[in-house]
Parts: sequence; structure tokens; C-alpha cells
Amino acid sequence: MTPKAFDAACLALPGATLSVQWGDDHVFKVGGKMFAVRGTGVTQGGGISFKASDVAFEVLTETGRANPAPYLVRAKWVHFAELSELDADEVTDWVKTAHGLIAAKLTRKVRAELGL
Repeated sequence: MTPKAFDAACLALPGATLSVQWGDDHVFKVGGKMFAVRGTGVTQGGGISFKASDVAFEVLTETGRANPAPYLVRAKWVHFAELSELDADEVTDWVKTAHGLIAAKLTRKVRAELGL
């Protein structure tokens, strides 16, 4: 998957926004809350990080496909060092799940404002 395709997949989700933080990291948010990050800062030299379900976190980290994301392990975020090695459809599904997990924790009012 390319960085451009990753950004497009994230921004295609309802209410998703992009902000550049921590140098040049692209931080994708819904309702002001992060659901995915692409860049070099918090992702330690490149790649992507995103929120994962409890089951996906365990499977991805225990099989070695992903590492626990630095600073966000407790919140069940995963990190992939090489975006270019990942299947675009699989990453798109993971990002949709990450978005949904974060959006579900927003207040009803915020979800309504975002059309979720």
C-alpha cells in the first residue's frame, strides 16, 4: 500500500480529519480522537499505527505481523514498520475497524454532529 492510498482510505471514512503533528506524522482523527497515524515520529522511523480490537491486537502481535505501537500499547494500538509491504484491502479493513472503535466511544452528540 502506498502512503497516498493509506491517507485516502483514512479520509474516506465518515467524519475523518487529518492533522500533521509531531513533525511530519499524519494523524487521522474522528471527533478529535486519533484512530490512525502514518509517519516517522511516534511510529519510530516510518510505517503506520492504528487502534485494533482486542482480538486483532493479540493475533497481530503474537504472530509477529505487527508490533505493539510505542506509547499506545495499553490502548491496543499496533504498528507496522513497512506500509509498502501490506495488502491495501487488508489495511483498509483495519483502518475502518480502528475508526469504528474510536467513533463508538464518542458522545452521542458528537456522533450525531459527524453523521455517525
